Amino acid sequence: MKELDYVVIRFAGDSGDGMQLTGTQFADTSAIFGNDIATFPDYPSEIRAPQGTIYGVSGFQVHIGHKEVRTPGDDSDIDVLIAMNPAALKKNKNSISPGKTIIVDVDGFSKKNILKAGYKENPLEDGSLENYRLIEVPITSLTKEALVGIGLDNKSVLRSKNMFALGLVFWMYSRSLEHTIDYIQTKFKNKPKIVEANITALRTGYNYALTVELLPTQFSILPAAMVKGTYRIIMGNQATAWGFIAAAQKAGLPLFLGSYPITPASDILHELSKHPALGVKTFQAEDEIAGIGSAIGAAFAGNFAITTTSGPGLALKAEAIGLALMTELPLVIVNVQRGGPSTGLPTKTEQSDLLQTMFGRNGDSPVIVVAASTSADAYDWAYEASRLALEHMTPVILLTDGYIANGSEPWRLRKLEEMQEIKPKFVTEKLENWLPYKRDKETLAREWTIPGMKGFEHRIGGLEKQDGTGNVSYVPSNHEIMVKIRNEKVQRVANYIPLQKIEGAKEGELLVVGWGGTFGAINMAVKEMNRDENVVAHLHFNYINPMPKNIEELFSKYKQILVCELNMGQLIILLKDRYQNHKYIKYNKIQGLPFTIKELHNKFKQLLENK
Repeated sequence: MKELDYVVIRFAGDSGDGMQLTGTQFADTSAIFGNDIATFPDYPSEIRAPQGTIYGVSGFQVHIGHKEVRTPGDDSDIDVLIAMNPAALKKNKNSISPGKTIIVDVDGFSKKNILKAGYKENPLEDGSLENYRLIEVPITSLTKEALVGIGLDNKSVLRSKNMFALGLVFWMYSRSLEHTIDYIQTKFKNKPKIVEANITALRTGYNYALTVELLPTQFSILPAAMVKGTYRIIMGNQATAWGFIAAAQKAGLPLFLGSYPITPASDILHELSKHPALGVKTFQAEDEIAGIGSAIGAAFAGNFAITTTSGPGLALKAEAIGLALMTELPLVIVNVQRGGPSTGLPTKTEQSDLLQTMFGRNGDSPVIVVAASTSADAYDWAYEASRLALEHMTPVILLTDGYIANGSEPWRLRKLEEMQEIKPKFVTEKLENWLPYKRDKETLAREWTIPGMKGFEHRIGGLEKQDGTGNVSYVPSNHEIMVKIRNEKVQRVANYIPLQKIEGAKEGELLVVGWGGTFGAINMAVKEMNRDENVVAHLHFNYINPMPKNIEELFSKYKQILVCELNMGQLIILLKDRYQNHKYIKYNKIQGLPFTIKELHNKFKQLLENK
């Protein structure tokens, strides 16, 4: 038995081979054991791509550690690749370094499948894998043999081969089978043959690895040292949904989601629909516009209202976001970003909606913008977006992305009393000169009045309002006043958010700036640079509009500011406009993939060497 600090495993096969489930079960089991963990699913955009082709390959990468884990691991970090067919091998081979382990289902390497994958010869026989530790296992045939007599058809039998592969890896890394067995028994409790088949395949894979001694050494990754508490593995979309539920409970309001399904945001709708007992109402609308329209109506009626989407859907919601801004109602819009433009890369991650979020509406229509950093902290940022909307009576856009949404990591459960107070701005008493748009002197937020409250009737709609009364007004000077008030209301939010913090060097040559889901890779790359000497700092934005009040002060302490984004350079445009007296350098990636630690580390090193 050999102890390791980290291991990175990638499961890959056809989109129907169950690689997402296999990876998830390995991740969940490792999380229960106490490892720190990060995952990254990678699946095709097509609902059912041609079987056996590169386009149909689905993958799931798991990074588990005895020490801090912030990313699912760079390509060069992969220790084991499980490839269920030639296409999975071809797509992923260049992502694994020589000397590492490749496990293949040798039964999947038929002549037909080899040609489908674009190989001219069998890669298992042409010497191209001689620099790897290649382990050929007849996974399909052994699974079939193990399940003889259970009474399942051939298609159902083949669906169990992913459990055989999981059993192999469980043996290699000294994982218990019990969690996965419990999962199978619960998920298929009404299908006893499926339960028996999957558990049998799982145990057969484990026992096969044990019997043939698949590797000369078994490995163990000890539990990580983490803050005390109760943890569970959580995906980003699930964390986002739970953050909204917590906010609604804290505010004492019913939660309403009006949404239209869109990749990769749909799982927020799915998750919230499970919790009517917690006062959650979900409405799957016929389109994006109806989704946000229903949410605005729910907000007008006194609900805590949200709507969820991705970049293409945000474009369709633009006019209605302006309506929520004009009526000054609390509303949270979630944009789970994906590769664009147009339909783009529905299942790949990107950060290219920032300028759309800031400016993609007619007129001067500022909204609060915040961004989550990780799958687990999506809970906190959903909660914070809710607080800002309800206390400042204005729309808030919460940005996540496909990397955050579909990834998973440990999340510490906390009690509701630990969370910050949320105080909705409901009208409390009818004053003699009450006005529907009379404002709080500090926040400029108006009071929230509910239809049916006697004496509080007022106009509502998208036409420009007279200051105070809310009556329709076309007076030029009034329009200017209202535009400035709505903008100032958003800017004053800076008085109610914490100052920005940085990690690493408190002053010096290089400050690395990021936002959103790039946090893990940037943070780990900066820590690598600072192992020997504290020379690089990391500033990561979560509050984007407005930004914290001390940004100018922090920027002034560094000679170079490197802005890293998964787009052509959008945050840097905002920074150059707001903080003009600094030298900015941009570093961008637009491949539908997250940054790797290695590429960031090399960029930091290059800038320091060329200073």
